[in-house]
Amino acid sequence: MEYSKRFFKCCVFAGVLCWVARPLYGAVEGNCLDKGKQFFAAQQYREAVEQFSQCSAQDPKNVDAQLSLAGALLTLDRLSEAEEHFNSALKNMKRNSPYWAYTYSMLGDIALKKKDNDSALEMYNKSLEYNPANVNSRVGKGIILEYQGNKQDAAQAYQSALAVEPLNLIARKRLINLEPDYFSDEEILNALKQRYAIAPETTTLTDKEKTLFRQMHRTEQRRGIDYLKGKFPKMPPEYIITLNKDTDFSREILSYSGYQALQKNLGQDAMNTFQQAGVPIKDVFSLRDRKGNPVFDEASCLTEAGLAVYSEVAKNPKNKNKPFLLPNQDVPPSEAMLQKAELAAQRLKDQGFVEISRAEYAMLQKETLCSPETLKDKMDVRSVAVTKHRLRYFVQSKEQPRQTALKGVPYYYVMQERAKKNPTLKIPKNAIVESHKYFGNSTICLDDGNLLYEDE
Repeated sequence: MEYSKRFFKCCVFAGVLCWVARPLYGAVEGNCLDKGKQFFAAQQYREAVEQFSQCSAQDPKNVDAQLSLAGALLTLDRLSEAEEHFNSALKNMKRNSPYWAYTYSMLGDIALKKKDNDSALEMYNKSLEYNPANVNSRVGKGIILEYQGNKQDAAQAYQSALAVEPLNLIARKRLINLEPDYFSDEEILNALKQRYAIAPETTTLTDKEKTLFRQMHRTEQRRGIDYLKGKFPKMPPEYIITLNKDTDFSREILSYSGYQALQKNLGQDAMNTFQQAGVPIKDVFSLRDRKGNPVFDEASCLTEAGLAVYSEVAKNPKNKNKPFLLPNQDVPPSEAMLQKAELAAQRLKDQGFVEISRAEYAMLQKETLCSPETLKDKMDVRSVAVTKHRLRYFVQSKEQPRQTALKGVPYYYVMQERAKKNPTLKIPKNAIVESHKYFGNSTICLDDGNLLYEDE
């Protein structure tokens, strides 16, 4: 049986499989397969699937038909069916077939699309056992290694793919993205010198310079150069450097002066956008994201967190759900923080405490003149921290013996306040409060917040 010389050319990019039809050359039932190939070339994929299915039904062991059908199914994202027919082709494939590596590579792509990374890596490795030069498997393997956080080995996988196919754009782009993760100190030094960010004679690399390279590189990958071109229709020539000019590997990078110009303009745009979103100018540079990270750094440039916030606000400055916090706003508590606070609150309730509002807590301070320390230490007013600045307050509701009657004072005042809205509530008696009221409605604490009579 004569097998087709090449079925499909595939490329993996960010977990998405792209297919481009290639001519299929004669096998058994050539007329049947040729018709299917014509459908596929015309991008009539459903018709191609139907035609290749007929070919496969005529000869279930025809590897050419099975692979053609599997490829057409994969183009339609019918992953499980495609996987079935690729596996069927493997069962009927001769030991000397040239398509072992190709088929395992396609099974790796299917597993990758199904987000079964372990199976995908296994398939790519099997493919490379049959053909170490299979570019698709090397790129796919690199993507899996990236997902696993193994940036160094991922970079090696992309480099090996480029050694076979130097113009492979997927491998080249992903390798460039990984430069901060796999470059040696010497390579980072050279990259910074290319960008005129350090002096040509520099021989040692500092942590600050490493951070600068990472920031400049990240800005380039986020289309910072396109942003700068939009700001400067007539681009100052010192802002952008072209590497490998007039070659297939041409690449634009930012110079240090270009990076500074971009940061300055981006910061100004962000400041204007935040003002459109209702942020007072005095608060713009004190903004934080919802996790409490600063939006601007000390040089008034956007931080990494700030760039994400700015991008979100720029989409809709008038959106009421702001992705930032003003200086007087607390960081929203996480679910774990809320659960922890609730457990602590329940323990207090089990001991006879009742929860009061912030307004009621402020009322206690006003009625008693007691400081927060005195309320806590002498009157057993408890608090549970939800966030750094957000507290829940509790007072003891159980009747107290005379020697600890101060603990009942907060509850008395709280119930008295609540009775104003609900007269049916029973206000507990408290001899200490009644005694103070008898002597001219005096407070329980002095102006300094300490108890009037320590022996009480």
